[in-house]
Amino acid sequence: PGDRERGEMGLGAVPGRQAAFREGLEQAVLYARALGCPRIHLMAGRVPQGADRGAVRSEMETVFLENLRHAAGVLAQENLVGLLEPINTRVTDPQYFLDTPQQAAAILRKVGRPNLQLQMVSGREGVLLRRPPGPHIWPHLSPGHVQVAQVPGRGEPDSPGELNFPYLFQLLEDEGYKGFVGCEYQPQGDTVEGLKWLRSYWDRRGRPRAGQ
Repeated sequence: PGDRERGEMGLGAVPGRQAAFREGLEQAVLYARALGCPRIHLMAGRVPQGADRGAVRSEMETVFLENLRHAAGVLAQENLVGLLEPINTRVTDPQYFLDTPQQAAAILRKVGRPNLQLQMVSGREGVLLRRPPGPHIWPHLSPGHVQVAQVPGRGEPDSPGELNFPYLFQLLEDEGYKGFVGCEYQPQGDTVEGLKWLRSYWDRRGRPRAGQ
């Protein structure tokens, strides 16, 4: 993430911070190795304060591509995957550089390394698992990791909102996704009570036995 006290939110695309990005990557690899964590989120960082996004976009993308190619080589030596997560500039962080799934997909195609993948978040701008003929990412770019929260309240998957999570989970299975689904929501109340959505999902599918 870089230096939070300086207002940084990642360094991957930030000009002049390449050395710090590589130092942070080495530290993240040590943590991942110790914890047995197979994936690392490579944060792009923010557009510099006061800069015009359009004016700096090309330079920042060039820096990001350079850093991602370096990261792919480092991560490959450890059998790790690097993840790119678009962050919504309308809601979460207006300065974040990597702000749409389409931008992330284009960057991943330019880098062209199999151990760099997309981290998909439910409910981004209506772009979930859209299929041809409309604008789409899926199924041509399979996710390396998936995180979920209900839209628009960012609560549990069974809280009031726009998304049908049983359908989305089934679609992920049908498309061959084998990874975890991260719960990046804000519980409406008690955390354990809020997990009733998971118990209900398991019951509908036949609750897995211990070890499955």
